[in-house]
Amino acid sequence: MPTVKHQTSKLITALFALGMGGAIALSTMIPGAIAQDGRAITVRSDRQEADQITGIITATGNVRVDYPARQIQATSAQAQYFSREQRIVMTGNVYVLQEGNSIRGETITYLIDEGRFVATPQANRQVESIYIISDPEAPATPPAGPPTPTFNPKPALKQPESGQ
Repeated sequence: MPTVKHQTSKLITALFALGMGGAIALSTMIPGAIAQDGRAITVRSDRQEADQITGIITATGNVRVDYPARQIQATSAQAQYFSREQRIVMTGNVYVLQEGNSIRGETITYLIDEGRFVATPQANRQVESIYIISDPEAPATPPAGPPTPTFNPKPALKQPESGQ
């Protein structure tokens, strides 16, 4: 009987050989990688690679990460899941939405065990976050301003920087 590691390696090989690597539920691919109670982080992208030696899964092109157990949705150009460290590093115009709160940056690392995000911007830019807070003294009607954030599965295109 093959070991679980061997079975997982065969499954990943079969998925990529068949061209079905467009979506991977990480908890089913790396035994014990995510919570043992069956919660899954699903990654969809144009291309995915899994390295069983390093325990790293790399997704590139139109990456979308869904983690329903923590109400997290994210988009980026690339995402790498480091199974041994329990972290996901997303790069390239990253947008994360969690329970109405959002954060944008060039690189955002999600530390799964801690439930914590660490974001860094592009050079000469800033990270942007929008947080929903409870304020019982706030007016019932919010002042005019930007709309409430909604999830956009396609990241906004970067504006070219002018030479001025």
